[in-house]
Amino acid sequence: MQRLQVISGHLCPPSTGEKRSVRPSDCAAAAAVNGPDDVVVVHGLRTPIGKAKRGAFKDTTPDELLSAVMSAVVKDAGVSPHLLGDVCVGNVLQPGAGALMARVAHFLSGFPDSVPVYTVNRQCSSGLQAVLNIAGAIRSGSIDLGLACGVESMSLRSVANPGDLSSRLADNDKARDCVIPMGSEVAHLRIRTRSPRPRDIILGVRACVCSVTSENVAERFGISREKQDAFALASHQKAARAQASGAFDDEMVAVVAKMAERDGSERQVKVTKDDGVRPGSTPAGLAKLPAVFKPDGTTTAGNSSQVSDGAAALLLARRAVAEALGLPVLGVLRASAVVGVPPDVMGVGPAVAIPEALRRAGLSVSDVDVFEINEAFASQAVYCVEKLGIPWAKVNPNGGAIALGHPLGCTGARQVVTLLHHLRRRRARAYGVVSMCVGTGMGAAAVFEYPGQ
Repeated sequence: MQRLQVISGHLCPPSTGEKRSVRPSDCAAAAAVNGPDDVVVVHGLRTPIGKAKRGAFKDTTPDELLSAVMSAVVKDAGVSPHLLGDVCVGNVLQPGAGALMARVAHFLSGFPDSVPVYTVNRQCSSGLQAVLNIAGAIRSGSIDLGLACGVESMSLRSVANPGDLSSRLADNDKARDCVIPMGSEVAHLRIRTRSPRPRDIILGVRACVCSVTSENVAERFGISREKQDAFALASHQKAARAQASGAFDDEMVAVVAKMAERDGSERQVKVTKDDGVRPGSTPAGLAKLPAVFKPDGTTTAGNSSQVSDGAAALLLARRAVAEALGLPVLGVLRASAVVGVPPDVMGVGPAVAIPEALRRAGLSVSDVDVFEINEAFASQAVYCVEKLGIPWAKVNPNGGAIALGHPLGCTGARQVVTLLHHLRRRRARAYGVVSMCVGTGMGAAAVFEYPGQ
């Protein structure tokens, strides 16, 4: 239906007499057709992102993080939670994908028991998948207003245990590749490979095989250590500038957290900024860091995403309902795509998902103003940007997961929040893309339009 609307917009321009804004790239871009059933983002907020195990949220449970953003978003928007048709929460590490945790956060936020909530786990894209799930419910007519969230505490839950798996896993190449660690999480935990034999990963994944996907991407596509470190340095520099200028202030809700001290005492801290950004990063400092997985490898703790804690939430609505309630439009979801890729090079996911999402939106790479591509690790991000020919100036203008952190279930929702607030600061009508690679071999992407002021 969206594709038909796009084509219709080309053939039958609006006859209202309203002048359309024209940009040099508009000849190649689809003319978005605004309709009462559009899925719009009304508002979005995120918590600061804390370093796992040692940051501001190391002792904060995910239900508390989630409650902070859930309650803040509906309060800021002036919407009664009674109006919500559904709440979807992306989460990866909590038991049962966090179903109990999400309902507890729901009640901690003061939401009524009449409003339903559920969780979704699509690995690193869980937060974005929550957005797409709520959008799908709106498009289907099931609901008119919903909350999409993402949350993760990587301090309190480990990524090292994959759960119960069949011993037959070792006999199937693709199945075996699904448990190859992506690189970023393990790099920051500084787990070293104990054995090069894939069969050693079956019971409990006690060791990491040498051919982790970050190294696979770097080797297969010629992404040098120098390129990876340069990308990582840029991420910290951009995030530091954004932090210093207050660019994150409008998208962030302060969280009062309790921190346990080594002597057993507790203290309260008000967390107002991301604590993983390193303004003092230098090329020399990054170059000194050892490779994590193999002596001649290129993946380091410095060019991988940070293991982190955080949460984000977005209020989505049918356009007609948003207008009836007098709610603003922060962005419009124009298209999305989820694709499968070989699990041993899962990092290439955005290079496949972004073109498909753009095709569905009737857009090209040149029509997009900002790309938020998750920096799971530098080798993957650099490959995707180069493969698609995206200008570097359009990529993660406020830094990415290497500087900010990658709380797995939260990241996709956090990226949408960051993207739309950034586009709003630009004021002009613009398109933005959120994308990430996904564990077990997938890529996800979504196209948003900021309508302008």
